[in-house]
Amino acid sequence: MSSDILNNVQKMLNEEKFTRAALSNYSTAQFKELDEILDAAGKEHCLDELKTLCDEHLSHSKNSIIAEYFSGLVSLSRQIIDDVELVNLVNIFVDNHKGNIVKYLSERMLDYGESKFALRTLGDCYKSEGKEAELYDVWKRLVKIDYEEADIAKNLADHAEKEGNFDESVDYYRKALNRYINKQLFTNVREIWQKLLEYLPEEIDYFLHLQKRVAKNISPEKAELLLWDLYHLCRKKNDIETAILVLKQILDYDEKDKTARKGITECFRIKYAKHSQLEEYIKVSNLAQDWRNVHEAILDFEKHIAFDKGNFVFHKTWGVGRISNVTGDEIAIDFAKKRAHEMSLKMAVNALQTLAKDHIWTLKARKTKEELHAKVKENIAWALKTVIRSFSNRCSIKQIKAELVPSVLAAGEWTTWNTKAKAILEHDPMFGNDPYDIDVYMVRERPISMDEKLYNEFKAERKFFKRVAILRKFIKQTEAGGDSDFFTEMLDYLTGFLKASNLDTTNHDNKVQLMASYLIIKNLSKELPELAPNLTLNFNEIYESFEKASAVYAEIKYDDKEEADKEDAGSKEGGKKTKDSYDLQRDFLKQIKELIPGWQDEYIKLFAKVVAVSKNKSNIEFVLHSLEEAGESAKIVSLIRNCFENYKEARAAVVWFYNNYRDKSLYKEAGLSEEKEIITLIHVMDITFREIDNHRNTSENKKINKQAQTILFEKLVLVDYIKNADRDNVERIYTLVEDVQDLDPSIKQKLQRSIKEKYADFKFAGISEKRSASRTLFVTAAKYTEKQKQLADIMEVQVPQNSKEIAFALSLGDLRENAEYKAAKEKQEMLNSQVVKLKSEIERASIFDPATIDTGHVSFATTVTLDNKTTARQEIYTILGPWESDPDNKIISYLSPLGEAMINKRVGDKFDFSIGAEKNLFEVKEISAADI
Repeated sequence: MSSDILNNVQKMLNEEKFTRAALSNYSTAQFKELDEILDAAGKEHCLDELKTLCDEHLSHSKNSIIAEYFSGLVSLSRQIIDDVELVNLVNIFVDNHKGNIVKYLSERMLDYGESKFALRTLGDCYKSEGKEAELYDVWKRLVKIDYEEADIAKNLADHAEKEGNFDESVDYYRKALNRYINKQLFTNVREIWQKLLEYLPEEIDYFLHLQKRVAKNISPEKAELLLWDLYHLCRKKNDIETAILVLKQILDYDEKDKTARKGITECFRIKYAKHSQLEEYIKVSNLAQDWRNVHEAILDFEKHIAFDKGNFVFHKTWGVGRISNVTGDEIAIDFAKKRAHEMSLKMAVNALQTLAKDHIWTLKARKTKEELHAKVKENIAWALKTVIRSFSNRCSIKQIKAELVPSVLAAGEWTTWNTKAKAILEHDPMFGNDPYDIDVYMVRERPISMDEKLYNEFKAERKFFKRVAILRKFIKQTEAGGDSDFFTEMLDYLTGFLKASNLDTTNHDNKVQLMASYLIIKNLSKELPELAPNLTLNFNEIYESFEKASAVYAEIKYDDKEEADKEDAGSKEGGKKTKDSYDLQRDFLKQIKELIPGWQDEYIKLFAKVVAVSKNKSNIEFVLHSLEEAGESAKIVSLIRNCFENYKEARAAVVWFYNNYRDKSLYKEAGLSEEKEIITLIHVMDITFREIDNHRNTSENKKINKQAQTILFEKLVLVDYIKNADRDNVERIYTLVEDVQDLDPSIKQKLQRSIKEKYADFKFAGISEKRSASRTLFVTAAKYTEKQKQLADIMEVQVPQNSKEIAFALSLGDLRENAEYKAAKEKQEMLNSQVVKLKSEIERASIFDPATIDTGHVSFATTVTLDNKTTARQEIYTILGPWESDPDNKIISYLSPLGEAMINKRVGDKFDFSIGAEKNLFEVKEISAADI
């Protein structure tokens, strides 16, 4: 049947004539007949052969209508981006004024997804026919996918305004304004700006955001003009705070603007009308004098204006105080332990930090700890606002903790409080992120929309995949979803990577982001079909540009903790993904399977990396299941063998196959002996220990190492093997285990006992405690507890106190001459160094069990009596660890030079040891258990 279809099409192509007369005889009915043939080819699964036939015909008959129609529609059905055949076909009939056919072809293109070209062409048809309702419907679809189209967005806004649809008109005016800014058409921008100021007088933050884009895309001078419109609106509303903010922005653009300077002076007079020293401070700061730099004058004025009777201040030594009197250039301050302290205003400005009455330090001074504790626990949002506003309205979670723990909250209360606080910071519209630092939070003067809140997070975030997480959250949580100008700006970030020039880049990160951008937009277009036209490259082009696909696969990890938690929960239910979970790596694998010839071999190449980076079984099982479904069992068997042969590169796959696939028939077909499995697992354990020591992929290697140890020792695989193995095999296996230097000595000792149970006369090579100590740090229980307390004190007391010292030093300004700041930062570096060292040592520490003290030879926790043959004196030493070492009291570390020289010696053994230039001969006279 398929051959009949192809023969029929070939005949049609041979008989086709391309003349003006033939074109004039075409009607939509003929294209409908072609559609019937296309449907039949689809049912017979010969669409690819049909396209190949038509493409070959087009290579020598470029204007074949039949070939272009078939080839173009098959391309669209295969989601191939290039629609040149249909575009060419439509243009032929546009030129020949065949409106009905042009409309039919445009609609057929749209059957396979939104197309800017098809919608624009269809709109032209409706416009020429005078079909206004249909025209506006098509324009709405076009504006939704064409993020550059501004004029039509404005036409839609004007139409909605005439129809009395306020919300819709504002939405389209916003779109048009955003796009005119991108096109740098200021006249159009100003027209819509003034209209939206009239419609949305409360959305100040929206206008402040837009003017920054105008300054960046067009010019600061044009942004200034818009700000003056906003300023006049604020004065009309008597919103003095915002008026001051706007004037400061104008002066940032042009510090010589005398009108803005005069305006901000007037606004300050209105804001501080009740201040007793207002005019004096305007005079002292030279705010109204054009000769002084306006920014310095404003800063000086705002410093001075904070000094008034009843206001609070902070002194580094005396703490929080309250101004009791201001007379001329002298002020009096009541500190808790220094009442009515007098100083000059000049000295006060330099030595004191002014505090608002609701500053957290002020509250700590005025309220009891019990009162403040109750308020902070009861009203978390209030506590967050109070602390953040206390520090120039910029604060991280770390800074908030330093301010509240332990002075207000106990250390044990922080975790629960912090969880609730983070939820408030994420969802409360009164909080937002600093636009330049994702970890810093701000309190808003006005509630912020969820759209803008997530947009600000997106702009503040610097990591690619965290930005992707925010973009997806934006679509799920905002009312606008993908139909938003904030979304358009975020999407532009992704589409910026989808450029042909990036195919040739040698930058690995760019390669990863190029592929990730494609997969993300491809995935999003399922929810938002209007995004599909943004895929300007296809998967095959991008994939073929990679030198090593596995390196790219490993890094296209979706970074959304909320969805990752859902997926982890799903994996505990049998590896199934939850409804909302999203896996970029799975999309990558699916695209390979659907679009790359020889995908099976690509899967084999990728498998080791798929296992290494997978958080659960899902993608691993997807790869294996796909290969089985394709009848590639032999490739899986070969894959298993290759993983065990090349265990260094495939270490994670070795462990995975052993744990999850060992009972499968395909694994058994690989024919791996038990000895081969065990030897490979020991090698994997050894390699991962060495990689951990060298700080290479530490977390991944720790995970694999733990899994290998679990198989070999906790599941007793090695012990069971020894029970049934001959002596030669046991010796070979044990030698490999002994060579794993970082393996816990107690595990080796247990293995020795198991071997002794079968071979009582088995001779071990002698395990040196010195070798095992290369990683494990033996310690006493008392010292371990002491070190934990020391770490806790640094983390919970010294670090928070240091953070306060840094915050205070920053408040003094001018870091170049700030001795307090430099001292505080030096202390911070010292504390950080101590924390790193302590954490590392505690992680390595192994608490020694006094019940295991062995006095048969010199070892940890033994007291050794030595006869110094050189000096004819007796010397007594206790052998402990580096933490307990106290040479003055004859307690030495087993890792010290003398300790290492003594380790494993027995009574009667002699050894040489040099102290400085003097060589001494020692004999071990007695070994006893130390009192620990």
